[in-house]
Amino acid sequence: MLARIAKLEMLRPRLFVPSIFAIDLEGLYADGLRGLIVDLDNTLVPWNEPAVPAALAAWVARARRLSFGLCVVSNNRAPRVDAFADQLGLPRIAEAAKPRRRAFREAMRIMGTVAETTAVIGDQLFTDVLGGNRLRLYTILVLPLAEREFWTTRWVRRLERQFHPRRDDGRRYG
Repeated sequence: MLARIAKLEMLRPRLFVPSIFAIDLEGLYADGLRGLIVDLDNTLVPWNEPAVPAALAAWVARARRLSFGLCVVSNNRAPRVDAFADQLGLPRIAEAAKPRRRAFREAMRIMGTVAETTAVIGDQLFTDVLGGNRLRLYTILVLPLAEREFWTTRWVRRLERQFHPRRDDGRRYG
């Protein structure tokens, strides 16, 4: 029974907020976090959206002013991820195969951070939160920006609802 509970804890984010704009970057920095691994589709912009909104560019600039390292880590293909990340001047890892740990470790290497100083921000429990929790990173779950998404993601969303009700309660879990 305890092993099953421990496995379920791997799907529990440390923080749940409605969007990246609700994240207290100053608070994270004060808590010792220095690197932000961010998912792309339905976290930063709606799925397959090519344009960078002004509000997102301002959020990235604010994170940089606070001295956060940033790295986009996405399961999407390289042409999509590269084109988007280039607009923001961010390092990126495409075809990351999240929740596997390799891409998260590579992102930390790129940013010069370690697990204790790195947060993962994403909209999916089974990729972003699980992958981050496997390395004991600070995991932040956001609501997906749009309902339009890859067909397999829509299928997985149904399963995710069994584990996280996706209430916007802005509470810390860990």
